[in-house]
Amino acid sequence: MSKHRKGNNVSGWLIVDKPKGMGSTEVVNLTRRLFNARKNGHCGTLDPFATGVLPIAFGEATKLISYVTDGDKEYEFALCFGEETDTLDTEGKVVATSTAIPSEREIRAVLPAFCGEITQVPPIYSAIRINGRHAYDLARRGQAVQMPSRCVYVHALELLGMESTRIGRFRVCCSKGTYVRTLGADIARRLGSCGHLKELRRTKCGNFDLSQKILLENIKNMEYGETLMKSLLPVMTCLRDIAVIAVGEEEARKLRLGQGLSPKVADVKNLIGQEAAAVFENELVAMVRIDERKISPVRVFNFD
Repeated sequence: MSKHRKGNNVSGWLIVDKPKGMGSTEVVNLTRRLFNARKNGHCGTLDPFATGVLPIAFGEATKLISYVTDGDKEYEFALCFGEETDTLDTEGKVVATSTAIPSEREIRAVLPAFCGEITQVPPIYSAIRINGRHAYDLARRGQAVQMPSRCVYVHALELLGMESTRIGRFRVCCSKGTYVRTLGADIARRLGSCGHLKELRRTKCGNFDLSQKILLENIKNMEYGETLMKSLLPVMTCLRDIAVIAVGEEEARKLRLGQGLSPKVADVKNLIGQEAAAVFENELVAMVRIDERKISPVRVFNFD
């Protein structure tokens, strides 16, 4: 996350359709300059190879990044059979080949095996840290990288169609931490072949999807001011699945001071053990944790 003393107190969400060839941090830095913002950050890293939904949080919205990154993701990807690369995408060098190219029927038959909880070994060219260093840094230096396996959850996986005899287009809905490059390579291996991703596009990240996207080129062409600010979504946009409780002015003041409230101030009997958004006059005051004895602030928001 980028934080600078200079700049304006801009708060809200910008849903960027990240272009191919740009890193997620590059998008953060560019949008911070365009909005002259004091602080911003992104949700869910997209490799330069990938395109699609990259939510950028500004100001107070950065306090809600975890609510987006912890959510499910949806991707469309093109898997090319017959060649595997060291990066598992088109950016790397070919490390394995196969003349076995599966049929559409064979591909569809194995997909149920990749639904539900599955185990993956993330690619060595990834941002995962090994002894404090990014795995891709170690891999580029030629060092041996031992990646630990992880359990992830695939909610849905479907073959959308075949672009050619060698290339299939898929859609997957999955949990955080799922590596789609690895998923593609594992599908190919299960079919007795090998493969790499030709394309990867994220279509959904948490509650954000392509319907809310804006192109970087369009942002660059906007003049700084009201038009640019209108491209931001409200801070609470990412909280569509979270309960909202209304509080009064005095309760809002206490929450902003980090003080808890009696559960009697709102009808929260059905929210025991949950988190909720406390709102005063349609403005987010705090994310709160509710138990039988207290409404406790978890994150507090101050909009200037």
